[in-house]
Amino acid sequence: MTEQHTVKVNGTEYTVELEADGTSWKATVDGQVFEIEVPNAAPAAKAKRSGGRKKKKSGTVSANIPGKVVTVEVEEGQQVTEGQVVLILEAMKMQNEIQAPVTGTVVSVQCSEGEAIEANVPLVVIEPEPSPEDEA
Repeated sequence: MTEQHTVKVNGTEYTVELEADGTSWKATVDGQVFEIEVPNAAPAAKAKRSGGRKKKKSGTVSANIPGKVVTVEVEEGQQVTEGQVVLILEAMKMQNEIQAPVTGTVVSVQCSEGEAIEANVPLVVIEPEPSPEDEA
């Protein structure tokens, strides 16, 4: 995989294309190719390939610690955006804002204000909006 970087050498800026080849590198500057070796260096890490798809996020909201629901900020049928506060949970004498993990529509609220909840129990379920990749 080729990386492109801008570097300064003695005050002059250059665009350099770097390509790793084990413990050596090929650097291309203004059409000139240079071999660079770094003694005692670990081999360059191989670029990880993704499976071509992004992992889908779950629309299930839960708390990772037990606590008491202070307020529920959403109701069924409401549109929410990723990062929007859906409820406030009091745990260990602190109030924690629990946020929507995805943009979508609230399909169920499974808790109420004042209710004591256990950890990792579904509290709000959000139906994610279809992504442009899903529609293709």
